[in-house]
Amino acid sequence: MGTINHETLSTTSHADEFEKVATKVTLVSIIGNLILSVFKLLAGIFAHSGAMVSDAVHSASDVFSSIIVIIGVKFSSKDSDREHPYGHERFECVAAIILSVVLLITGLAIGVDAIRDIIGGHYENLSIPGTLALIAALVSIIAKEAMYRYTRFYAKRLDSSALMADAWHHRSDALSSIGALIGIAGARMGFPVLDPVASIVICIFIVKAAIDIFRDAINKMVDHSCDEATEQSIRDCASAQEGVLGIDFLHTRVFGNKIYVDLEISADGDRPLKETHAIAEKVHDSIEAEFPKIKHIMVHVNPYEK
Repeated sequence: MGTINHETLSTTSHADEFEKVATKVTLVSIIGNLILSVFKLLAGIFAHSGAMVSDAVHSASDVFSSIIVIIGVKFSSKDSDREHPYGHERFECVAAIILSVVLLITGLAIGVDAIRDIIGGHYENLSIPGTLALIAALVSIIAKEAMYRYTRFYAKRLDSSALMADAWHHRSDALSSIGALIGIAGARMGFPVLDPVASIVICIFIVKAAIDIFRDAINKMVDHSCDEATEQSIRDCASAQEGVLGIDFLHTRVFGNKIYVDLEISADGDRPLKETHAIAEKVHDSIEAEFPKIKHIMVHVNPYEK
């Protein structure tokens, strides 16, 4: 009988808010990593700690990752246009995939270096790190864990794969600093082998995080439906509206971090077109209000058959 087919009116404001918050969080990450990198580099040089110098380089590499996040968020927040009528949300997934690959390479590099050190076994040639290196490692652990929790909070709030990937970059740096701390402490106590052993454990955690982030981003890149609980909630919301006599069809599609919905409802076929159109509008607006992640919803009205 009729079809309601338009995007939510608040899409632009949601996209603007997403970009604003994500950019703010990422800029905090960039500034924090720059300050921390310089501090750890100086500490590593003056305290004669190769592990701390490597950790400083790791922190500096996170600046590159954060820049990728900003670029991904910028593109994904662009309004729909003629060539991209469904928006640009998947650019954020692309950024997450790139970050997951960088994270994977970082983890594997840490593991390879650790294995090489263990096989080499030339621990007697290593310099004994100074106390400043221990202090730098502790500061790094606390700072990077705080940055991880801060970024992860907003990643969950915005349902952002790219921000979640960036958060895990912070966690990987914190784990790297723990390895550096153990290695530095072990070297000072006469057990330098603890450094590469700890690095292998860190490598496993980082690689697992990279794989999880990659899988999540790929799932958002490929069209798939919402979970059953969400679809049932959409059905319940539509059924609760006055004039809706049944739900004939429901398809959902996750696009980036947004949801697209195709819905067919049944209404009294003897009612005037204006009235059934109003019922469809009511269903559309109610679902839109209850599910902020829905960017586009089409509601089609069929005559009810007993």
